[in-house]
Amino acid sequence: MTTHPLVATLKGLKGNARGCVLTEPLWGIPYNLYAPYVSLYMLSIGLKDSQIGLIASIGLFFQILTASFSGILTDKLGRKKATFIFDLLSWSVPCLIWAVAHNFTYFVVAAIINSLWRVPSNSWMCLLVEDTDPGLLVDIYSWIYIAGLLAAFFAPFAGLLISTFSLVPTMRGLYLFTFVMMTAKFLIMNRMVTETRQGRVRMAQTENQGLLTLVSEYKGVLKLILKTTPTLYTIGIMLVLSTGLMISGTFWSILVTERLHIPPQDLGLYQLARSVIILLFYFLVMPRLRGIDFKKPMLVGFIGAMISQLVLITIPERSYFFLLISILFEACSLAAVNTLTDKMIVVTVDEKERARIMAVIYVVVILFTSPFGWIAGNLSEINKILPFILRIILLAIGGLLTYLAARSTKTSAEPLEVASVS
Repeated sequence: MTTHPLVATLKGLKGNARGCVLTEPLWGIPYNLYAPYVSLYMLSIGLKDSQIGLIASIGLFFQILTASFSGILTDKLGRKKATFIFDLLSWSVPCLIWAVAHNFTYFVVAAIINSLWRVPSNSWMCLLVEDTDPGLLVDIYSWIYIAGLLAAFFAPFAGLLISTFSLVPTMRGLYLFTFVMMTAKFLIMNRMVTETRQGRVRMAQTENQGLLTLVSEYKGVLKLILKTTPTLYTIGIMLVLSTGLMISGTFWSILVTERLHIPPQDLGLYQLARSVIILLFYFLVMPRLRGIDFKKPMLVGFIGAMISQLVLITIPERSYFFLLISILFEACSLAAVNTLTDKMIVVTVDEKERARIMAVIYVVVILFTSPFGWIAGNLSEINKILPFILRIILLAIGGLLTYLAARSTKTSAEPLEVASVS
């Protein structure tokens, strides 16, 4: 019997890729348990839509600062040490603050500390890919997403807790549970991984260099990015996806509960449905995208995501079935788009300057994304559907950028390949 390609990849994982992938459920499960209810938690404590949007923008502003130094810290400390230190600071500490939050100030402080996650986002990605066969990257990123989706099977339990103990006490308990799980993940992964070859090279090169010297070298890194057309289009696609994710993650639950009048305890069922759909998509569809030019699946993905948002904003109250249809379109569409974009990020950057290039990319993406939290918050106060109309426009721009990226690779001497190698 032929082994499924994803299963074969998982069994064959070695080194840092193994440590990063196998420990990911310890992060993904608790995060996806509390994430659907964060905005409702804030509303229950007394925050307004505009304050929730402002918190998102404040967090993104500070992420610009932390992302700016993420490449330097990743090179100076090494991929392994930077990941461990800043994972603990950016996730374990804020979870404790969120667990006891009582007003706007708590959430602002937690958002500022949580913004440090941009450092391990950079260093962790370097750990994952630098000593890994590029042909396995699509499958590996699929497993990273799948690890988070395992929370789907626990999502109804979160809804049951909310219906039994109410929203606020349940969220406080989930944040404490998240603190334990994520801290365990960081400790275990730190034991399983080693510093990468490129990480050791960069640590040696930057050992005697001061921070100001390293910052001044970003000018050359920026020039390198500007000369790489596929990377520029990838940055644009990342911007569209990042902004859309922030809008959906912040305001979807508010729209569903306040406009569609779906009870909060039922949100877990939709989280379950979404995750099951994506799991099936990864196992049944993603392997079939191997060898297919990235343009077609990504364009279809953006169109499908637009359809999902149109369904979401046009269905009547308590339309459980049509809400499920919206989730079906979005889950399948963005599963393909996000995975292929992750691969594009890896293959379009210079591997010798990966940490610093990724730092610049993250800064650019966050810089342009940060105002949209405040913008979407004010739009939501006017009408709950307006943030999602904005998201539809952004998805259309993403489709256009995908088309332009495909055209640019046809004229490039080195075509961009985003499909996994069998």
